[in-house]
Parts: sequence; structure tokens; C-alpha cells
Amino acid sequence: MRRYWLLFSQAVTVLLAAYFVVATLQPEWIGKRSGASGAAALTEAPASVAPIPPAGSFRVAAQKAAAAVVSINTSKAAERNPQANDPWFRFFFGDRGNEAPQAGLGSGVIVSADGYILTNNHVVEGADDIEVILNDSRRAKGKVIGTDPDTDLAIIKIELNRLPVITLGNSDALQVGDQVLAIGNPFGVGQTVTGGIVSALGRNQLGINTFENFIQTDAAINPGNSGGALVDVSGNLLGINTAIYSRSGGSMGIGFAIPVSTARQVLEQIIKDGQVTRGWIGVEPNELSPELAETFGVKARRGVLITGVLQNGPAAQAGIRPGDVIVQVAERPVSTVAELLSGVAALKPGTAARFELLRREEKLSVSVTPGVRPRPRQRPPLQQQR
Repeated sequence: MRRYWLLFSQAVTVLLAAYFVVATLQPEWIGKRSGASGAAALTEAPASVAPIPPAGSFRVAAQKAAAAVVSINTSKAAERNPQANDPWFRFFFGDRGNEAPQAGLGSGVIVSADGYILTNNHVVEGADDIEVILNDSRRAKGKVIGTDPDTDLAIIKIELNRLPVITLGNSDALQVGDQVLAIGNPFGVGQTVTGGIVSALGRNQLGINTFENFIQTDAAINPGNSGGALVDVSGNLLGINTAIYSRSGGSMGIGFAIPVSTARQVLEQIIKDGQVTRGWIGVEPNELSPELAETFGVKARRGVLITGVLQNGPAAQAGIRPGDVIVQVAERPVSTVAELLSGVAALKPGTAARFELLRREEKLSVSVTPGVRPRPRQRPPLQQQR
């Protein structure tokens, strides 16, 4: 037994001496062996295990929504000067009739597997050619299906297979302080995700659209973001980014998005009928301020003051006069101009509706048959960003 123990001790001593020599003279031999073992261990790790996002990361929401957000490039032929063929015009001003086409840039959101895309009307308005670029680099020609200048929304369509589709969220459940992401193609640099919170809800009287009920956010929105997606932390669509308040042309932390509840109504009507039809009665409404109330001799404390009535319009034919205060539309109380516009717009043209109003101290009920709202004139926007 003692002999075997001596042999074992001598073998261990020789091995330790050999390891010491190798570690001293050729240490990289041991490093390579350890590195190879580590690489093998890494290679053998299960490929199906996805990395866990760090706390506070919006990675999952961004990945879910970004695939359905597209870039939209538009081009419009330059208007030819009517005097461009006049020899004297050409002599003094040169060949100014052959100007380069105007190019535009915006974003859009794929909302159906059939290829329907929500974007802003000002992104595609007047465009002769529309090119849609997907996040996976596929390209397709876009066709305008319908537009709604009153809300600055438009629907275009592309013909491609296997399209990613965004999930529509619930903008009515939004609260100030909720976190949101804005996704689009600002300045044409490529798809970009910015983050912020909901700063305010129900913004109106900004002079951007006829029907305004904007979500205000401080998520950075810049030229090229128009028509892009405002999403929640789950990647669901909450709004269509439309405009910013800016003195420099870039983001100053005040951006506006059209709620998805409005966009959904426009989308459904355009797909079904090719256009959006709203009721119209032909009045000039104003908020019921103490100054206007005194001017018109109005005693009412609530409602919308009518300061003008279109001659032979639906309201005039029903007997509504300047100075009347509308307090109810089709059993729906109204106290602001925005509520009156929304209530009248929801009426079906050609179908009579009951209006409750105050004329000085007298309560009246009149039947108004609304007409079809005329197409709006284009107004200078607050700061609409293509």
C-alpha cells in the first residue's frame, strides 16, 4: 500500500510541475483552452431564449408598432407659368416654366391586411405620385382611396402581401400623464421612435382643422412625422401625429395627434362610401362670452351663441336667427362650439332633427333638416409637418 501511495504522490507532483512550467512559459495555451470552452458553452445556450428588456424599456411596444408604420414619399408636378411660351417672357426671365417637381415626405400607419393606410390629408394632398416604403424596405405605389380635409385625414391603399397591421387602441381611455411613443420618419432620416407623455387632451380652437379634438404630447414630432403613429406602452395605436407648435420648424415639446376614435370613424366611412358625409346647417357659432351676451342681449348662461346665419341655409329655413343660443342638438346638450360642430356633423343630411334654443328669455324648439357639409377651404395651418 505504501508503494502505491508513493507512486500516486510522484505522479501528482510531476503533473503540477508540468502545469507550472506551461503556465509560466506558454500561458496562452491555457487561455485558448478556457476560451474554447467558454465559446462552446455560449454556442450551446438555447437560441429560443429571448433577452429580457431592462426595466423601463419600451422595446416590445416599439417593435410591435414600428413594423406597421411606413414612410410616404410624394411628388407633384410644378405648375407651369402660363406665360412660359411667350418669347418676351423667356427673353427677360429665361426658361422658368420648366421647374422641378415638388417632393413631399410623410408617414403612415397600416391598419388592415388589405393594404389600407391611415395618414394625413396634407401629406398626400395634390400629389401626382405616392410611394410607400415599409419598415422591411419593401416599396409599393400608393393610391388615394379618400380624404377628409375637415379632420386632415386620408386613406391610401397599397397592393402587397404579408402586411404587418397595427392594433387600434382606445384613445377615449387616455389620461394626462400616460406614457406614449411617436413613430415616423422625421426629416427623412429613417424610422425613428421618440417617447413622452400625454400633456393634454381635447385641444381645439388651434386653427389646424375644422374638427379638433387633439391629443397633445411632448414626444418629439418633426417634419416627416405627419401621418405617423402615436402608440401606448403596449404598442397599440392611439392617434395619428399631425402638427406641432414651433417657432423654429422643429420640435419644441408641443405636438398634436388626431385620436384613433376619430380616425376609425373616418376610415370606416371612406372604405364604405369613398367619402365622409357630415351634417351642416349654415350658421356662424361663437362661445357664449359675457361680452357677446351683452351685445346680443342674451340672458342665457349655457349654450352656443349664433352670430351669423347663412341666407337660405338649413338653419335660416328652420327659423334660427342671429342672437339665438343653441343649447341642445337632437337631445344632445351642447355648451361649446366644438360640441355644436360635432353634434351637427353627426346628423344625417336630409333627415330632420330637433334643436332646442333660447331667444332672449324665450325657450324654442325648432326642426332643422341638415344639408351636406361643404368641402372646407384650405386654411394656413398652425404648423403642419410633412
